[in-house]
Amino acid sequence: MGLIKYIKEEMRIIKERDPAIKSSMEIFLYPSFRAIIRYRLAHKLYKRKHYFLARWLSQRTVRKTGIEIHPGATIGKGLFIDHGQGVVIGETAIIGDNVTLYQGVTLGGTGKESGKRHPTIGNNVMISAGAKVLGSFHIGENSKIGAGSVVLSEVPPNSTVVGVPGRVVKRDNVKLPREDLDQVHLPDPYQKDVNHLREENDCLKGDIKNICDRFDRLEKMIEEVKKELKGQD
Repeated sequence: MGLIKYIKEEMRIIKERDPAIKSSMEIFLYPSFRAIIRYRLAHKLYKRKHYFLARWLSQRTVRKTGIEIHPGATIGKGLFIDHGQGVVIGETAIIGDNVTLYQGVTLGGTGKESGKRHPTIGNNVMISAGAKVLGSFHIGENSKIGAGSVVLSEVPPNSTVVGVPGRVVKRDNVKLPREDLDQVHLPDPYQKDVNHLREENDCLKGDIKNICDRFDRLEKMIEEVKKELKGQD
């Protein structure tokens, strides 16, 4: 793909996924746009084993954009990083096509691995603000990772993950995250557990009330029997 065509494609992606944009010229101000263009150049240098130059370019990009992409990472088409401050993408990370990352996302390692240390992100995945994906495993395509989640293990395709540590709370959601960039209306497993406890508590209260009512009736019956026995005497 030629440079002009590539830039036009990046512009289209940003305009498609960010409702705040008003004009095409604004795209040149986006840290995401500049970071990804510079990553592509640094990645070419890295593949040619110009490691120092590649890291020099990537480190300059961090200072200018707040987005750290290791030049060794493999990134497909259509990556969009919205409000990218604090985004970190590790050396052996692999990112598929049409992936969306929000601010503070980390695609990192656990510190205990060698070789492939960073996650592989499938196509059409959305990773919300502040989420951490740590380790060399797959995030299945069309999945969503909720804000602030810490994902430490494999995620099947078409899943929604929330929590610390992250757990799958929804499967086979066929909407594509690149078309449904909603970080808020995700299932809340903690609230679900709280609601379940409330329901159980209400049931226990009902059972206890029934038992108390039975004891009251029993006491009344005993009193009535005593009165009848006294009357007979």
